[in-house]
Parts: sequence; structure tokens; C-alpha cells
Amino acid sequence: MKIDEYVTYDGLGLAELVRKKEVKPCELVGLAIKQIEEHNPKINAVIHTLFDKAMTLSKGKLPKGPFTGVPFLIKDYGAELAGEPMYKGNRFRYDQVINNSKYVSEHDSELVSRYKQAGLIILGKTNTPEYAGSTTTEPVLFGACNNPWDLTRTTGGSSGGSAAAVASRIVALAHGNDGGGSIRIPASCCGLFGLKPSRGRLSVGSGHYELMHGLATDHVLTLSVRDSAAILDFTSDSQSRFLDSVGQSPGKLKIAATSVPFLHSNVDEDCVNALHDTIELLQKLGHTVVEKTPLIDSKAFSKAFVIMSCVDTCVEFAEEEAYFGKKAKFKDFEPPTWALKLLGKEFSAFELESSLRLLKAEHQSIARFFENENIDLLLTPTLAMPPVKRGELQPSGYEALFMKIIGRLNAGKLLKMLIDALSEEFWSFIPWTPLANATGQPAMSVPLQWNNAGLPIGMHFMGKYGDETTLIRLAAQLEKEQPWRDRLPPICKI
Repeated sequence: MKIDEYVTYDGLGLAELVRKKEVKPCELVGLAIKQIEEHNPKINAVIHTLFDKAMTLSKGKLPKGPFTGVPFLIKDYGAELAGEPMYKGNRFRYDQVINNSKYVSEHDSELVSRYKQAGLIILGKTNTPEYAGSTTTEPVLFGACNNPWDLTRTTGGSSGGSAAAVASRIVALAHGNDGGGSIRIPASCCGLFGLKPSRGRLSVGSGHYELMHGLATDHVLTLSVRDSAAILDFTSDSQSRFLDSVGQSPGKLKIAATSVPFLHSNVDEDCVNALHDTIELLQKLGHTVVEKTPLIDSKAFSKAFVIMSCVDTCVEFAEEEAYFGKKAKFKDFEPPTWALKLLGKEFSAFELESSLRLLKAEHQSIARFFENENIDLLLTPTLAMPPVKRGELQPSGYEALFMKIIGRLNAGKLLKMLIDALSEEFWSFIPWTPLANATGQPAMSVPLQWNNAGLPIGMHFMGKYGDETTLIRLAAQLEKEQPWRDRLPPICKI
């Protein structure tokens, strides 16, 4: 098999070739390695490689699963891979691991174990912002990840490295996780399919806790809808057969659509136009689309989400210090991350619990919206803007200086006084995606539109709690009607 053939297949397609003995797993691994060597210097998606291990594994006996022999990458956050480091885009962790080889994962997490049982061959780990805490992937430690559609633009975050790797056809699918949109944001930026499953859908296994109080979950970024469905069958404890839903009619759906941001933001005209084009496509397919916007208390929601995130970061700092037996210092972290930690220390247990209750109360509010309007899905653009220039969403000169001063002074109380302003600014790029994390509902970004500059614009669909089936059926219908997999980014044509 040659590269120009390899890039045309999704994961299940590659696995089918292996089953038919038309290609060997070691050939696929070799091609993926070549793709990394070719594209990674430009996109900076893969930050830790396992080439020798992967090649050895590919030549041995592999588990019989839906993806036997297919190359795969894991995001360097949240998924433990036995014997390998997890840097989380952070200098503090990196220095401890490099200086002491005992600080590696002792075992595979349940998710990674299931990936392996599915037959996937793990080639390495992908780039992520520090502690996965940003909507772009631009860590100081490893450097920014660049978008294959335009190397000057962001891949989104925090699963940006995985998205860039799939978009550039290094692999057909890669792991990600999503606590506020971190699968769906990079899926939109990189022209991929990205599904966030319902809260509790995936089996996390023993000895593992829910990230972000259950608001975060794991899944994959894929070239095709069927790959996403097949992986979900393997990683969930559900008796559903999501892969069987691909190709089944979704029926005639009633879909509420809006370009009104749920959280503070201005929406780019390209995203509004893309939404209108998607509405026309849905109507052509026989679905009913109505303009309806759920009522969200933007200010209260924003503040609650930021409080929860800050406290979560603060606790993660404490866990890191306990694990490494060393006190964290300002110089070991990026100023925005350190600022989140300082803020987290300022909030009381009462403030945290109140925030969590407010966020989870949105589940009932949105459930009533679906019921009262008798709708099946809620449609918005995935993002408020097409993928922006790299660095555009980073703190400006004055903001960066302010964070450094606050960090060095450990002045968390001053930051707390600015919490309302900080929480509003945070959502400028992502005014829709965090809602599904708060409510626990499944949601997906579907790569249906590109603007005149050739940049992808994802469309975001939120389903009823536990109803991934309707999302997958509709996504497969849209994929058939308006295919996206054959659209290769410029980096693949150089």
C-alpha cells in the first residue's frame, strides 16, 4: 500500500484490508510512521512516539477486534498507558519524569485497555495545552500545534494534537477527551467528526474517577461517523449497537436551530452563513427546522463553570505535588494555569457546591426545552469563529504581564475580584459547547461547511440524554449526502 491509498481509508476500512490479508498491520504502522515523519515537523501534533513498540506489536498476534492492526494515537492527558510518561503539556511534570524514570504510568487505564482489545496499535501521544485547560493547543513546553488546513491557524483544544494528526491523515482516528468542548472544538477547526458521549456512557473502570465532577468524558476524533460509532460500542457498557445505527434512517426529525450564543460572544458571519446552509440541507432531507433558543443565564453559568474549573485545577496541582513529593513553583507553569490555581484556592466549599448545582440544574432546564418544544435535536455552529490565527486567543501583552505579576505575588484575592470579567471573556470562541458538558447530553460536531478561505466550520448538534443513536443516524445521513472524507487539507497535497 502507498501513502496516496492509505489516506483514503477510515479505520474500519483499514481493518477490513487487514482481515482480507490485503495489507499487514506492520505495513500500516510503517505508513503511519512515515506520515508522522513527513507532517509532524509542520503541525507538531505528536509529542511522544512509540515506533519500536508499535512495530514489534504489529508483527505479533493481535487481538481480534473491529480495528485490528489499525494505527492509533492517544492524547497526552487523561488516558494512562503502562510504562509511558504523561506530561500534560506541563514543565513541572516533564522535569520530574525526565529526571526520574519511575514517574510513568503503572498500568493501562480501562479506556486504553479497551482500545488495545479493539485491535488498535498505539503509536504515540498527542499534543495538548497545559493540563488540557485551553480552547487552543499552544503549550509553552512542546510548542503550538498547527492546523493542517492552514499552518498559521489554531487546531482548537484541548485535543488539538489528536485532531491535527487525524486531519493530516497520520492516523484515521485518535483519542480525545471533552470537558467543555475539547473533542468538538478541534473537530470543528480541523474538519473532522467529533462526538461527545452522554455522561456515564463510557466505562471508566475501577480506580478511576470522573474528571471535572463528571462533566468531562473521553472518546475519539475520526474521519468517518462509523469509526466513532464502532469505538463507542467497544468502550461503553451499553447494550446498544451504535455501529448498527450507521445507515439506518433517523426518521423525520424536528430540530431547533439558533445562532444566538448561549454564553458571552460575538458570532462570525461565516458561522452564521454555515448554519443557514446546514438548515437548508436538513430541510432538503425532510427534517423540520425551527428557530428556537433555550434560555441560559449566561452570567451565572459562566461564573459557575469558571469556579468549578479553577477549583479542579487547584486540586490537580495538589495531587501533582503529592505524587512527585515536590512543591510546585510559579516558574514551572504557564501564567494562565497558575492564575487558575490561585483562583481555585480562593473559593469556598459553599461556592463550589453552589456552582456544581447550578451547572447540573441545566440538565433539567434543557430537558424541559426539548420536551416543551417537542424537538429531537438542538443545532448551532460549533464555534463562534472559524479557526483563528495561532496565538490570537492567548493573553495579550498587558493581560500576560498582569497574570505574571499576580502569579509572582500569589494575589489570588485580586483575581477573584475580577471573576465576572474573566468568566465572560473565556467563552468568546466557544459559546455553545460547554452546555452539553453541564447537562451530560451527547453532542457532536459535524464537518459540513468550509468558508471561502478553505477553513472548516463544524455544525454542532445536541441530542437528548442517552440518545447517541439519533445523533449517529443523522450524522451518517449527512455524511452520505454531503461527504467530507475526500477533502484533504493542503498539507496532504504538498
